[in-house]
Amino acid sequence: MYEIVFNERLIIVETNVSLFSPKGADKGTLSMIKYACFSEEDKVLDLGCGTGIVSLAACSYGVKASCITMTDVDPIACEVALLNMKANGFEGANVVISDGLNEVSEKGFTIILSNPPYHTDFKIAKAFIEKGFNRLEVGGRMLMVTKRLDWYKNKFIAIFGGVKIHQEGDYFVFEAQKRTTQYAKAKK
Repeated sequence: MYEIVFNERLIIVETNVSLFSPKGADKGTLSMIKYACFSEEDKVLDLGCGTGIVSLAACSYGVKASCITMTDVDPIACEVALLNMKANGFEGANVVISDGLNEVSEKGFTIILSNPPYHTDFKIAKAFIEKGFNRLEVGGRMLMVTKRLDWYKNKFIAIFGGVKIHQEGDYFVFEAQKRTTQYAKAKK
């Protein structure tokens, strides 16, 4: 368990040794949250939710829990994330056990956030970016944080047509907006 403050609200985060960053909030994830700029009207997809830290932040900044979908391939992560939401007074989030977006049927998200496993091959990130683009509404944004620059920059540009890159220490936060219903370039 650890504590963190979002928008002057103390958040208690239960965790599990099997989950990503079990001793405290990951610096990369916190960097991504910093650039999210949540609004009360957002419909949020927390892609690879882990303990639910992104969703907890979103709710702390006014997003209704009922407008949040949290997904992770790990059933323990989904269970812990849901418990954290309820323990902090955020009821009604949709939690889906899913390999990426395979089991997520919703569309029309205004913001998708992800800290993907970037120490492996790019297969997972590729699917997150391509399928995430298709789940965003036009005007919606995707934010992703990694410690790698070139591949992610090129992939975001190929799919979204452009990307803002924010650097925070060793981390790169990629922020792209969906401007049309078609990928910017053909899939490679």
